[in-house]
Amino acid sequence: MTATEAQIMLSVGLIEKDVNGDTLWVWCYPSVCPELRQVLLRKCCLTQEGRDFHTFVFGHFSRTWFYITTAEVQEPTALSKVTHFSIAVTAKDFNPEKYAALSRILCRTYTKHGSPVKMMEAYITVLTKGICQSDENGSFLIKDYDVQTAYLAGSIKDVVSQFGVETIILYTALMLKRRIVVYHPRVEALLEFTRVLPALTWHRKDWSILHPYVHLTDAELDDLKTCPGYVAGFVDPDVSSRSDLFDVFVNLPDAVITVSQGAKEAMAMGKLHKDIAQLMVNSAEDAERSDSQVIKDISTKTQEVLAHLAALTETCENSKITLEALKLRHFPPATENFLFHLAAAEQLLRI
Repeated sequence: MTATEAQIMLSVGLIEKDVNGDTLWVWCYPSVCPELRQVLLRKCCLTQEGRDFHTFVFGHFSRTWFYITTAEVQEPTALSKVTHFSIAVTAKDFNPEKYAALSRILCRTYTKHGSPVKMMEAYITVLTKGICQSDENGSFLIKDYDVQTAYLAGSIKDVVSQFGVETIILYTALMLKRRIVVYHPRVEALLEFTRVLPALTWHRKDWSILHPYVHLTDAELDDLKTCPGYVAGFVDPDVSSRSDLFDVFVNLPDAVITVSQGAKEAMAMGKLHKDIAQLMVNSAEDAERSDSQVIKDISTKTQEVLAHLAALTETCENSKITLEALKLRHFPPATENFLFHLAAAEQLLRI
């Protein structure tokens, strides 16, 4: 294990719901700032009265990833006054499967011993050695969970199957680093869908744009607004009226994608978009092609577009293109418009 891997995990925290129905933050190691603690309590299903029980959720706040696993206490156990508890792990990296596996071991350890001390020991062992092993609670090795696997864990074929040629709207918004908001009342569906979207711009491999579980609170929205482009998930239907938050709005239950009025010019579609859309649909509908192959097909087409854009900049000052230089090429209006905004997104534009 490298030193970098050892430093990726930031903290582990414990939230308990007691027999009186009170939910409290009871322990953490080494520390969690008050603002992030409030976010973690808000995301934890134990604080959401009358809501569904979620065994695992994850999200992103203030450049920190959080992973929350919740368990119901089953008799007999050392936790006599606790009905449920949640373990919240924070880290610098996106890897839901890794932290779900680690959290399951921490949950079993806490259920057995009833004290955070043993849980902290397991956490520190992973932090320092990259491994946690016991006959009763299972084993965990950091090296079993690489980031590439996490990026490919969702299904791009499902996304294209649901939205067909309209997937090009999501692709274009991501390429141009625009703001995408996704709504679904079920957080599990939200997490499953949103985690896939950054794969549409595979050349960037940038999952920092993903904020899969956001509440309409000032702290979380202020954090979101510091990002120039993002994919943000909400379970609150009121987000549909918050046009200040999105350029593209996805109503996932209804499978409807809407482009905001202010983004329509930049998002105008032409023949290039139609060609890419058709490629995505054809690739995704091919039963013999895996999700990773579909991503590769889309990425290959993206690289062609980027290579074309890079070629246009070769004769320009400082290898950055201007709108005037683009106009001299006499592209169709929609293609010129897209290449102009793409050049801006890829920092190849000179204004």
